[in-house]
Amino acid sequence: MFNRIHHIAIICSNYQVSKDFYVNKLGLKVLAEVFRAERNSYKLDLAVNELYQIELFSFPNPPARPSRPEALGLRHLAFEVDDIVSVVNDLSLKGIQTEQVRVDEFTGKKFTFFTDPDGLPLELYQK
Repeated sequence: MFNRIHHIAIICSNYQVSKDFYVNKLGLKVLAEVFRAERNSYKLDLAVNELYQIELFSFPNPPARPSRPEALGLRHLAFEVDDIVSVVNDLSLKGIQTEQVRVDEFTGKKFTFFTDPDGLPLELYQK
């Protein structure tokens, strides 16, 4: 019935800051960028490893969404990486702090968390 996740939509509070974060710091590829004047809103289509997966939206004055402590709804967005230590070091050089790398007790895989400019929890999970 379902083939795969097509995309994940993220609404940001400051479009330029979030665009810089996802494109220049995380290295996601811009596939398309549209300004919708009637909504005073940007839509940025981003690819993760050549797959269309993230839509970044801006809207005037979006309401805050609680995320801590654990709130109902989507918990976080996880990115698979080949070498978590290398990615953590790269993010650190770009001024992005991550939590301590931990090991998943069920899979034995390394993982850690960091946040986007709006505090959205993002995870790195080693392949």
